[in-house]
Amino acid sequence: MSQSLVKNNKLLIDVGSTYFKLSSVDKLEQHFRDFNKGILDDLMHKCGNTIDAFNKEDIHICSSANGGLTTLIVGITNTFSLKYATNIAFNSGINIIDTVLYQNIEEYSIPSDLIDVVIIVGGINSNGDIFSAQLFNYLAQLRYSNIVFVGNELDVPVVEKNIENVAVLPNIIDNRLHIVEDYLREYLTNLYQKDIEGKEDIKHLYDITSNQIFPTPYVVNKTLPLIDAKFSVVNPFILLDIGGATTDIHYSKDLVDDNIVTENEYDRLVFKKLGVYKSKQSLIFTAKSNEFVYELLMHLKVTENIFEEQSEKATKILMQLAIFLVLCKISHYKKTYINLKLLSINSIVLTGGITKVLTKEEIESIISFFYKKILNSEHNPVTVLDSNYDIWTLGAEGEELCQ
Repeated sequence: MSQSLVKNNKLLIDVGSTYFKLSSVDKLEQHFRDFNKGILDDLMHKCGNTIDAFNKEDIHICSSANGGLTTLIVGITNTFSLKYATNIAFNSGINIIDTVLYQNIEEYSIPSDLIDVVIIVGGINSNGDIFSAQLFNYLAQLRYSNIVFVGNELDVPVVEKNIENVAVLPNIIDNRLHIVEDYLREYLTNLYQKDIEGKEDIKHLYDITSNQIFPTPYVVNKTLPLIDAKFSVVNPFILLDIGGATTDIHYSKDLVDDNIVTENEYDRLVFKKLGVYKSKQSLIFTAKSNEFVYELLMHLKVTENIFEEQSEKATKILMQLAIFLVLCKISHYKKTYINLKLLSINSIVLTGGITKVLTKEEIESIISFFYKKILNSEHNPVTVLDSNYDIWTLGAEGEELCQ
């Protein structure tokens, strides 16, 4: 690796759910994790000689091994409160499992899984007395670790009285119905950070570094304005980071009409249940629920029996399915949070573990199938593979991590 890519005498480490990646001036290493060992023990066993050559202050670590946070949002209107909170949450790298419209709250089922954070939002500060026993009865049935209120200030006393350990932040909606994003975004970003650092395995990594451990999606997103320094990428583009636990999408803002968070040049979405190893079963479940997947399997010359296999071929098929499913989720085919202008993109960049498994041709086959089948188009964006993790390296050696 060239001297220009990594700052002098720095070791950059990315801890993924499936792989370790290490980057220094001299070399780039990648190692498949041993899940029978703790992260630090496994890392030192495989890379101890490399790590021992650096001081703690010169080792910089990021991680996606926690798979991200899950959230449920309760709001008053789809047009403002739910829409605003959803936008902020997604752009903070949070996985939204459900949104609940308050006036219909009694009709919603109760999620069985533990929720990392519940967000309550609604009303402007001159209009209170919105939330009542319906909300508190619903919340009493949930299992959650954190809860934050970012609604109207007049309802703060009743919320604090009825919800234990609730964090209260300024309303995300001002009196002109504009979004106020900074407070909630900072809260969610810090929560994501604490979740990473709170994982027992991740905590031990502070034995080898004196620097803050960052979320990998944050690091990658910081790289995107610099990406053309290393790759022949034509704007607008999307970047897919497909790993063992999650699939992250990073996109330039000119690909979306209705984006109300405007501070960043690029946004990101994190799909927690579309990984190939750690969340394999949820990926398979999502695939079986997609009406086009069996046709795609025929296109790939396999049957659904591939889902039961444990082989290199099965892993390849799952990664190809992850590409297809995530493109579906951001297209008009699925009316979810956001629809990107996929017919306008000129490049699709892929990074993460997928680049070590699939060839460019195997990826292009899926992209072509998607455009023809879902978008009824012959559009053919250029596929760019980041096989050496240069995008992560560019971000990790940036000012935030290696200052």
